Amino acid sequence: MSTIFKQENLKTDLLTINMGPQHPATHGVLRVEIKTDSEIVAEATPYLGYLHRCMEKHCEHLDYRGVIPFTDRMDYLAAMNAEMGYVLTVEKMLGTEVPERAQYIRTIVAELQRLASHLMFFGVYAIDLGAFSPFLYAFQDREFILRIFEEISGARLLYNYVWLGGVWNDISDSQLKRIEGYLDELEENIKKYHTLVGENKIFIGRTANVGVVSKEMAYDYGATGPVLRGSGVDWDLRKKRPYGIYDKFDFDVITGEGLKGQLGDCWDRYYVRMLEMHESIKILRQCLDGIEEGPIMGKVSKIVKVPKGEIYLRTECPRGELGYHLISDGGKTPYRVKVKSSCFTHVSMLPELAPGQMIADFVATIGSIDIVLGEVDR
Repeated sequence: MSTIFKQENLKTDLLTINMGPQHPATHGVLRVEIKTDSEIVAEATPYLGYLHRCMEKHCEHLDYRGVIPFTDRMDYLAAMNAEMGYVLTVEKMLGTEVPERAQYIRTIVAELQRLASHLMFFGVYAIDLGAFSPFLYAFQDREFILRIFEEISGARLLYNYVWLGGVWNDISDSQLKRIEGYLDELEENIKKYHTLVGENKIFIGRTANVGVVSKEMAYDYGATGPVLRGSGVDWDLRKKRPYGIYDKFDFDVITGEGLKGQLGDCWDRYYVRMLEMHESIKILRQCLDGIEEGPIMGKVSKIVKVPKGEIYLRTECPRGELGYHLISDGGKTPYRVKVKSSCFTHVSMLPELAPGQMIADFVATIGSIDIVLGEVDR
């Protein structure tokens, strides 16, 4: 028998393929250049910039109020959270006092937005791994939140609702009552969804021991949010560095435990988000119990001039920490607005996570870090 067919004599070249920039598993216009040896990924290089809109440069030519709609367009699945972070940054420079009712409303919309974002993650992650029905269930629950946002802000995706000094529009007692009823229903649904997906044998097989992010790797790359907590790190700005009125609420920081596989795998990151929805419901119920009548806007000058100086402030958004570094020269427009994106940080981890994975597992890994390209590119 000829020796040319022996395994040690076979030589193969790596095949270079592009995942994206138009590919459903990239969760936006992300292009990942993958070099594969058959089904095994040898290298993965992410290429960014397909959604770049010069947001930070635009901010230098807009007044401080005019920047708010641009923050919506970064993580467009968590616009309320992005608005809140920017507004808190400017308010801290101005020394603005925000009425208590406005603080409660801000917390309500921020946690509702977190629920909507995590529901989106749950639905599209199931599609990434081949299941379609969970996507429909998730969007059905998410629709209630979008309708509430539409009623109070006039928009379903990009809101311009959290303003300097408070919020643009009040929330009615009937809307608060509807939210209360919705939370009871959603809490039960989340349990059903986890049984349907998280305890599913196929889902566990696709996510357990896949895309493992160790604590050391999470620290090295500066991971935050569910990606960091999924690796077992007890860190949540709402609890550790409270902003707004989060110090008034009782809730737990959810961390991964390696229940189905290794600590920090795709399943842990999925499970952290599912449990975080229960904690958001817990915060929302406390908001509904504590909110009282009162003004929704504090005193803010019609022409906002921020004192000369600079500040860095970060908040806990659904995908991780969103930081604003604001520099003011004392004028009507910011001298510089630099945004630190958790999604950008997490994309940077892909070249280290990919080697040795099968292509299908790499899809599961990208989905588990839950990126939005609007925030990556800015």
